[in-house]
Amino acid sequence: MLTICGGRVLSPEGGFERRDLAVAGGRIVDAAVGGEVLDASGLLVLPGMVDIHGDAFERQIMPRPGVPFPLDVALLDTDRQMAANGITTAYHAVTWSWEPGLRGRGTLVALMAALEALEGRLVVDTRLHLRIETYNLDAVDELCGWMGAGKVDLLAFNDHFEEIYEQCRDAEKIGKYAERAGLAHDAFLALLEEVRKGAPAVPAAMRRIAAAAEAAGVVRLAHDEETLEDRSLYRSLGALISEFPEIVPVAREAAAAGEAVVFGAPNVLRGGSHAGCPGAAEMVREGLCTVLASDYYYPAMLLAPFRLAEEGILGLEEAWPLVSANPARAAGLTDRGTLAEGARADILLVDPAGPVPRPAALLAAGRLLRFGIA
Repeated sequence: MLTICGGRVLSPEGGFERRDLAVAGGRIVDAAVGGEVLDASGLLVLPGMVDIHGDAFERQIMPRPGVPFPLDVALLDTDRQMAANGITTAYHAVTWSWEPGLRGRGTLVALMAALEALEGRLVVDTRLHLRIETYNLDAVDELCGWMGAGKVDLLAFNDHFEEIYEQCRDAEKIGKYAERAGLAHDAFLALLEEVRKGAPAVPAAMRRIAAAAEAAGVVRLAHDEETLEDRSLYRSLGALISEFPEIVPVAREAAAAGEAVVFGAPNVLRGGSHAGCPGAAEMVREGLCTVLASDYYYPAMLLAPFRLAEEGILGLEEAWPLVSANPARAAGLTDRGTLAEGARADILLVDPAGPVPRPAALLAAGRLLRFGIA
């Protein structure tokens, strides 16, 4: 048993209050008798964060182009990074593309096997967010089987083919994609032409994938939607989470329908999108962002709610659910994201003093990690 005393606790009803928080058996309980006492004086006591989309682990797998490292080493390092930044549940966003290499089937299958082998060794509850490229027609049978077998936790529809096809007319840009795929330039161009022939079969393939996801109870997302027609299409496929919409009208349409809208926490910290997409902070201000994800930078998850509070966009008690309760609810997780009695004991203690808020301690399913608390 553990009792956290003296901190300012974010209440499930909203607002901060000074009260003790008791943990037993990996859950938040009404009261603890005996056991360890953790002094949280001067600290904020917050729900652990739920990262619905993070792909920074790719930099641990391949820190330099063409320089891979063993997956178990990379995933253990990633786990420590996430925990140290207050993330207690993470969905690794892994792309299964028509491209070979880093985003091909081999990498995905190896990563799935590595996550399974590491079960019990990771601090963070780590899950699979599979991003299927819609032109990857060869993947349909296997993906449907995986979903039926419970191997996919979230499924995102990605459609980047035409964007890559257009960019690869630029000799400089083709180098990036060809190198990622492990192909010579000419071979990558030939692959693009071959994949493009499958365009007429893409709609039926997406419908089949969506039906398999529905049958398996897999939550679906739509990634990088560019038009209102995209939102309508993916909604018809059961993708009720709009992830990183590229234009404001898509975010507005999704929010009006009561759907989750995901933007990147790094977008908040940087003061805008590096790709010219809507600014996440402004989307939060307008009520058009319900979830913030780490995207490509894990530390941003912790810092973004504080930045929103500093800028007067939302109070911290309103901003924190963007990284905790809201993503948990969007992903269908009912046992975490708040500090309610009976919830999984995912708890973050943050020292708000100084130029940058920093984690002081973390509980992940009741497992305590200290980062400097006395």
